[in-house]
Amino acid sequence: MNFSKQSFFSLLLLILIQASNAQDTVSSSWGKRLRFIAEDSTFSLKFGFRFQTLYDGRLNLNTDVYEDAMMVRRSRLKFDGWAIDPSVVYKLELAVSNRDQRSGHNAESGNTANIVLDAVVKWNFAKNWHVWWGQTKLPGNRERVISSQNLQFVDRSLVNSRYNLDRDVGVQLRHKSGDDKFRQILAVSLGQGRNVIARNPDYGYQITGRLEFLPMGGFKGKGDYVGSDIQREATPKLSIGLTGDLNTNAVRSRGNLGGFVENAEGDYISEDLTSFIADMMFKYNGISAMSEFALRSADNEEGLFGTGGGFVFQAGYLFPSNWEIAGRFTDIDADSNQTVFADQREFTLGVSRYISGHDLKFQSDISYQTFPGQTTEYLIFRFQTEIAL
Repeated sequence: MNFSKQSFFSLLLLILIQASNAQDTVSSSWGKRLRFIAEDSTFSLKFGFRFQTLYDGRLNLNTDVYEDAMMVRRSRLKFDGWAIDPSVVYKLELAVSNRDQRSGHNAESGNTANIVLDAVVKWNFAKNWHVWWGQTKLPGNRERVISSQNLQFVDRSLVNSRYNLDRDVGVQLRHKSGDDKFRQILAVSLGQGRNVIARNPDYGYQITGRLEFLPMGGFKGKGDYVGSDIQREATPKLSIGLTGDLNTNAVRSRGNLGGFVENAEGDYISEDLTSFIADMMFKYNGISAMSEFALRSADNEEGLFGTGGGFVFQAGYLFPSNWEIAGRFTDIDADSNQTVFADQREFTLGVSRYISGHDLKFQSDISYQTFPGQTTEYLIFRFQTEIAL
């Protein structure tokens, strides 16, 4: 850790100590984070941390070569609350493990650690209406919007890693019906991903729209964005989502993610990328099922951007003992002329033990992965622990 990071975390610790001494109300419990409310009620703050420790072992079935690794997969600091008025909410989330700090060491991100995940203000300016401003996840596929803390498997599917929209900087307008059966989201952002400070010279923008339909009403505990039926829905619940996205003059190989695409002279190559995503979540009495379909295309198909489609379906059952068994099938059908990734197929079986919901759990899964048209096959085993205050 260099001096600047030490200074940052020392300052953070001093702020928290001072806040705990200065507040009128301090409360905490496992999984609920530390909470502070100002004596004059002008602000509130919740602070928490979480980390995941991962073992990843991969056997190449063609060569019998086994490779493994153990790492801190994710480590996060989370701050949120309201400022001046409860209708003005803020969220700040920082990544402090090096596995989390991707794409930071390049000119576009200022050649520095890329630690800021979310930095967003949310204003409830009218009944059932919110506007968000800052950096946060775009309203893309459901699996991506689900927090990595609340996943049903050790990690998200290949469909998400290939075609998700990820985080960006911009503004989002959100509305829901009074009975919470219909939701609409419109986002306008810069289209280059998180923490990019060197603006795309073509000045492209990204426009994202999402519609959600919950015919049986809302889920307990926002369960339509939580893996597994942790709340054990007493009646069937279903959520259907549709997302359309246009990223104009995108200069990264996967839109908001991937490398910056350049020609031999070092100039940016840009494409208009169009994405369509359909997803659903179903839960009832410990049973859960989730599915997503994604499709991405480029305007002139130069083959330098990750285009194609993918499908994933997963389902599981959470036993009364809080053990869960789940299965997942993933299929990637990449465009033949692009070079970013290949066709891929994966079958996954997962076993999880929830000690305190998603705040304290042990998860493992085993996957059989193939590349259609190739002879390469892998057997992948992962084991992960999650701790979240």
